[in-house]
Amino acid sequence: MKYMILTYASQQDYDGMAGKDTGGPAWTGEDFAAMGAFMEKFNQDLAESGELVETRALAAPVLTRRLGSKEGAAVVTDGPYAETQEVLAGYWIVECDSFDRATEIAAQLANTPAPEHIRATAYADVRPIVEGQEELLG
Repeated sequence: MKYMILTYASQQDYDGMAGKDTGGPAWTGEDFAAMGAFMEKFNQDLAESGELVETRALAAPVLTRRLGSKEGAAVVTDGPYAETQEVLAGYWIVECDSFDRATEIAAQLANTPAPEHIRATAYADVRPIVEGQEELLG
């Protein structure tokens, strides 16, 4: 079965990674490089195990456009979102034997190098991917 592992961040987190002043503890170039190296190894290990289907990081929330509707017409809202609002930052789609294995894979993300204030609040969600309507009902 396929599972989606979702991670989250705020605009403030993206700004911190880019070295911008966020009013809090700053990321260093070494922090960012260590995170990148960890993610490359994490992805490589998943690819070698045959469990990685796809993974992507998403651009900063400030680049988001949200679509809704009002009185039957599409309404487009540009970012930025509030700096503290967390949004989807990236995802992995893995195909593995069980929900427990997908959870075990996601748990490895807790080892991602980052400043402590980021690690203290980081989390991931794991959700099964349905292949059709019958799975939604059942």
